[in-house]
Amino acid sequence: MKNIINKLLVNHSLIYKVFLYIAAVFLVVYLFPKGGHFKYEFQKGKPWQYNDYFAPFDFAVEKSEEEIAVEIAQIKGTAKQYYEFNETEVKNVVKVVNEGLDKIFGVFEVSDTNKNEVSSKVSTIISKVYEPGFIETKELEHVAGSTLTLKRGNQIQEIHKNKLLKSSELLHFLNAEIGAQPLTEIEDEILNLLFETLKPNILFNEEFTEKALNEQLGEVSYTKGLVNENERIIFKGDIVEGEKLAKLNSLKNEYESQVWSKSNYNWIVFGYTILVALAFLMLLLFLKKYRIDIFENSNKVTFIFFNIILVVLLVTLIVKFDSKYVYVAPIVILPLVIKAFFDARLGLFTHVLTVLLLGFIVPNSFEFIFLQIIAGIVTILTISELYKRANLFISVVQITFVYFVAYFAFSIIQEGNALNLDWWKFGYFALNGTATLFVLPLIYIFEKLFSLVSDESLKELSNTNSKLLRELAEKAPGTFQHSLQVANLAESAANEINANAMLVRTGALYHDIGKMENPMYFIENQSTNVNPHDELTPRDSAQIIINHIIKGVELAKKHRLPDRIIDFIRTHHGTTLVYYFYMQEVEIEGEGVDKNYFKYPGPIPFSKETAILMMCDSVEAASKSIKEPTAQLIDNLVEKVVNGQMEKGQFMNADITFKELQTIKKVLKKKLKNIYHLRIEYPE
Repeated sequence: MKNIINKLLVNHSLIYKVFLYIAAVFLVVYLFPKGGHFKYEFQKGKPWQYNDYFAPFDFAVEKSEEEIAVEIAQIKGTAKQYYEFNETEVKNVVKVVNEGLDKIFGVFEVSDTNKNEVSSKVSTIISKVYEPGFIETKELEHVAGSTLTLKRGNQIQEIHKNKLLKSSELLHFLNAEIGAQPLTEIEDEILNLLFETLKPNILFNEEFTEKALNEQLGEVSYTKGLVNENERIIFKGDIVEGEKLAKLNSLKNEYESQVWSKSNYNWIVFGYTILVALAFLMLLLFLKKYRIDIFENSNKVTFIFFNIILVVLLVTLIVKFDSKYVYVAPIVILPLVIKAFFDARLGLFTHVLTVLLLGFIVPNSFEFIFLQIIAGIVTILTISELYKRANLFISVVQITFVYFVAYFAFSIIQEGNALNLDWWKFGYFALNGTATLFVLPLIYIFEKLFSLVSDESLKELSNTNSKLLRELAEKAPGTFQHSLQVANLAESAANEINANAMLVRTGALYHDIGKMENPMYFIENQSTNVNPHDELTPRDSAQIIINHIIKGVELAKKHRLPDRIIDFIRTHHGTTLVYYFYMQEVEIEGEGVDKNYFKYPGPIPFSKETAILMMCDSVEAASKSIKEPTAQLIDNLVEKVVNGQMEKGQFMNADITFKELQTIKKVLKKKLKNIYHLRIEYPE
């Protein structure tokens, strides 16, 4: 049992990666659509690359979106507008008019005979107004033609709109009906009563109109024919267009929308699982072979897997909402983020694998994969220094332009002309570019969540006004100046061999912070001729010098510097000797001195950047010992220091070539000569 526990503890990192791998695979498979897939890929305007194809079963041919849209537009354009004949309004008007007449008769003392005549005449006028109906003029705005549909109780009839009395015509109608001008006083009162009391009784019935329209729209057929089993759909080499395209699209949709049996469903999930597992396995194998430092760091592997799953989730949600917005998703953020924290090669590899996975989700997968891979390549090639906002903006413009050009090319291939471009997609690409700018705050969030460091953080750390560097300048001013010189040399060397210049510069600024503990024991901080090492044994002096590495690491962790910066503190002396004090000890004790007491703990540099810092640090420090520097002396010094480090195997793990070492030596020679203002010696 104890052995099992020990094995688990020893292999806990590998066990975690296996668990992460399985969890990532199942999560991505869970996000994938579980319907069937049409096994043939085809595009409008391109030849059918497969054998003659016959219908595997009966299916209906679907109308295109354009055909359905035209049919719906026709229905809406010819739909009837329903109006309601309001009987209650007529009764209310008659009641109010009769009450008004009684008041008028009372005021003018009208005889019974005249009352009957007036009442009969008013009743006739009301009948003429409300038969066939009285309508507000503005209500006729809903009527497209010359007739409208009138709903009267349970009866519906078509009526010409000119037969209805309009509100704008009421006064003229009443004047004509009441009699010749001028009106008597009682006629004038009756006119006013009718004009104020008569209300329109024909009203637009929006609810019934909408209901009738929806019934018509519900009857729209989304199919336009039937293909029988074993009926030929397309010959090999035929161009996919017109009726053939409609049949193929219909069959594809039929496959994807079929209700699969539990057996079919399980097979589909099994197939997805194998493919997704292969994709993630390729990523892990790539990390193990080419990025072993990342592979061994579970936090970094988790970060990469998390970003892949995040992109798959984003695209899945967009496709479920509406697949036409799929190009709004800023997928190129993935290689940007990976490159910001690691390197371009890993960023592109991860991007390609992710896009291949997304091909199972999106429509027109070939077009999508091609566009996204091209955009990813452009992203990797154009953005070199992400912390410079201008670089990011320019690169986003270039990425968006590539989207435009690639989509334009696909469109004219499919349509055969440039007249049927989907201009909305250009807007989606522009939104994609805008969303890509969100990468900077996203990187900041990832830094906090996963304790990683990006160029943006390095830019902040390299500010010499930061708290730790200000403290270094105050306590160990000589060391601070040395660090600045080394940072300038290292940055120039890194630029020449395309290493991470910002990383090596920041590492150089912090590589000697351990000297703050005992600044006077380091020669660059000794302002007088008093050397505290004179009172110590060589072994004790060596331990103080070596301890600046350990103290530096402790100080860096205390101030929460990123691991990538701490690596420079640990490796900038590798496993070399504190040679000066070692030789002093040899002079005192003779041969047989244990070198381990005088050796730095290491490790040796394991990247180009840490190797550059070791060379620059040693060369800059050694150059101070040249009393009268000349070009030849500087050349010899650089060759001696760098070649000595190579012979001692300090660059064995640094992944740096001989050609790059020669380039670095040239840079160091040139920069040191500039520092010491050397001139060519002219002959006398």
